[in-house]
Amino acid sequence: MKRKKKLFLKIKEKIIERMLFSCSLLSVLTTAGIIFILASESLSFFKEVSLWDFLTDTQWTPLFTQKHFGILPLLTGTLLTTLIAILVAVPIGLVTAVYLSEYASNRIRTSIKPLLEILAAVPTVVYGYFALTFLTPLLKNFIPGLSSFNALSAGLIMGVMIIPVVSSLSEDAMHAVPGSLREGAYALGSHKIQVAFKIVFPAALSGITAAIILAVSRAIGETMIVAIAAGQQPRLTLNPLIPVETITAYIVQISLGDTPHGTLEYQTIFVCGMTLFLLTFGLNFVSFKLKRRFQEIYE
Repeated sequence: MKRKKKLFLKIKEKIIERMLFSCSLLSVLTTAGIIFILASESLSFFKEVSLWDFLTDTQWTPLFTQKHFGILPLLTGTLLTTLIAILVAVPIGLVTAVYLSEYASNRIRTSIKPLLEILAAVPTVVYGYFALTFLTPLLKNFIPGLSSFNALSAGLIMGVMIIPVVSSLSEDAMHAVPGSLREGAYALGSHKIQVAFKIVFPAALSGITAAIILAVSRAIGETMIVAIAAGQQPRLTLNPLIPVETITAYIVQISLGDTPHGTLEYQTIFVCGMTLFLLTFGLNFVSFKLKRRFQEIYE
């Protein structure tokens, strides 16, 4: 009887192990399939368009009669809105994380943190229309030359959206710092603000860096806010007061169904997708390297 029970447990463990392996393999194969599709379609695109022109041309007009396939205008629009979002999210998010980790009581921390994370649950289309119908008219009272579609409003609202990413993950990293480091600093006569910024913050820097880079990746990949509020005019500019077009907004524009399947214009969405993939992959790689480096320093 015991032998049958042991055999049954072994079979059960094997089945569970195979199921877990299948789930892991499915995620890996899905990622590989996405990369394969992007790469194959991008190679077909570059058979018709020079890679040099794609990287250096300052115009992006694949839907016009005189076609240009320079990614720089879309890349500039993407980086401009992302930069504005990071300038909003990082200071607010880090200050919030320091307060929740070092100053707030457990009761306040458990109350405020879930409320803060609600910002991440708001649909991005709501953020987009909020930027277009509320923030842009409000900013026009202070900036008369502001266009109805602009990078500034989109970037500011996108920054509000990613505040929970920075604050929550940074607070988790700071909260995980051993209490003995804090107690040692207090024993030496340090004030709370010195402990927060000179002891806890450097010790949690790997997690904070990872949180910021994850927020940057989230901003780069954002679609609906920039598609609604930033406009659809690809321009090589750093002026946040005029309409721009990001890579994701262009993908939305082509995905509406007006472009024939299999054409060169249709293939541009795959090459844009590959560009986004390489950007986010590079950011994640940098995050991984920084995390390992700081871990080696503080171990």
